Amino acid sequence: MTVLVVGASGATGSKLVEQLLIQKHKVKVIVRSPEKLPASWKTNDNLQIITASLLDLSDTEMREIVKDCNAVASCLGHNLTWKGVYGQPRKLVTDATRRLCNAIKSKRLQSPTKFVLMNTTGNRNRDVYEPISFAQKCVIGLLRLLLPPHVDNEEAADYLRTQIGQNNTTIEWVAVRPDGLIDEEEVSNYEIYASPTRSAIFNAGKVSRINVGHFMASLITNDDLWTKWKGQMPVIYSK
Repeated sequence: MTVLVVGASGATGSKLVEQLLIQKHKVKVIVRSPEKLPASWKTNDNLQIITASLLDLSDTEMREIVKDCNAVASCLGHNLTWKGVYGQPRKLVTDATRRLCNAIKSKRLQSPTKFVLMNTTGNRNRDVYEPISFAQKCVIGLLRLLLPPHVDNEEAADYLRTQIGQNNTTIEWVAVRPDGLIDEEEVSNYEIYASPTRSAIFNAGKVSRINVGHFMASLITNDDLWTKWKGQMPVIYSK
């Protein structure tokens, strides 16, 4: 397969790229600072590094990049700095998702392209019943007011849910919702649920970034797993 990964230089995106390369897939990455990438990536014939700021690419350039891709994965996020949280672009994830999907729609492949979005358990799947406590509703309301990245994550997933939907002939999607992210060196056992089994605010679980990368790679490459979760927002916890 050929897979485009955006957010590949991030802590989780890099784990996804590594998992895809282990499986000998062809990977494209769009990064602003290629000098920060691992040296082994730069000599890997299966990896194409595109130096650019994603949202600065023209529509034509974006269509050219995705035209031969079987899947697109977004691990984009906002840096946890004042500028990263409150500066521009405030809708990085949403705008990237929308523009990438528009580029995919212009393709003429026989089968739909897979789109995998890394999201968060702080965002509810409004396609299904996911009750939360009044206290958590209040906290989420504050997050919407005070933290633009939270709204960005919500709107990116909502774009896939409402604008791409469940019956699109060119794009199929999954929005993966990890809980509290931690760093580990090796893939370990993890569990996947259709909805959170604990409060993302008051009783958050843990999941390693490498497990998230492994699950996203498995979704992309395993058709049975994809069929099980497409059009959904699965939650991942490390065991």
